[in-house]
Amino acid sequence: MIYLSDFISLIFPRICAGCGNSLWKNEEVLCHFCEYHLPKTNFHLDPDNPVTLLFRGRVALETGAAFLHFHKGSKVQRMVHQLKYKGRKDIGVYLGELYGQMLKDAPLFCPADAIIPVPLHKKKYMQRGYNQSEQFAIGLSCSMNIPVNNRLLTRTKATETQTRKSRFSRYQNVNEIFTVNSPQDWAGKKLILVDDVITTGATLESCILALNAIPGVRISIVCIASAMI
Repeated sequence: MIYLSDFISLIFPRICAGCGNSLWKNEEVLCHFCEYHLPKTNFHLDPDNPVTLLFRGRVALETGAAFLHFHKGSKVQRMVHQLKYKGRKDIGVYLGELYGQMLKDAPLFCPADAIIPVPLHKKKYMQRGYNQSEQFAIGLSCSMNIPVNNRLLTRTKATETQTRKSRFSRYQNVNEIFTVNSPQDWAGKKLILVDDVITTGATLESCILALNAIPGVRISIVCIASAMI
């Protein structure tokens, strides 16, 4: 007897987001081979990891980490591209769940009061239909049992893509583009700021500067991948 799910999989085969091969019934988003060989950074175990050091002396930050290493042409780039531009929200949630399982036992990150995804401008959100960083945040939330708050930060200006900009141009592009809503409600709280890929840290720094206006706030950063150059 052919079940409905088997019939659907014949018409719409489930494909690994990493290698593109067909998934088995007990596999989700990634095949076991790709999941096992994810290029994990283990930054969350090192208080002086490259993500944390990038912001040291620039903004008030407790710690930072990224789940994976990002390289051009890699499976990680393929996954991020599908997440951002191909509607594969499930990739973000899945990677968030995986990393959340690691972070929930990391004292540098857990417990916390809220997970804050870096917001998209409303025009970009309407074009894409979702925020890729929020999908990652949802996965983290499921594993870490920390609520997601997508209302605390607002992106007030629509900026150009950062992909081909120089380091200096990236900072100019995102200077003072975020505002904090109801900051008095978050005084003294610990927040985890979430983004997809960190390169120069310009966008995250702009977010942190806005959040630092909250009295006594403590901020950590978590990203899907690190492509710092």
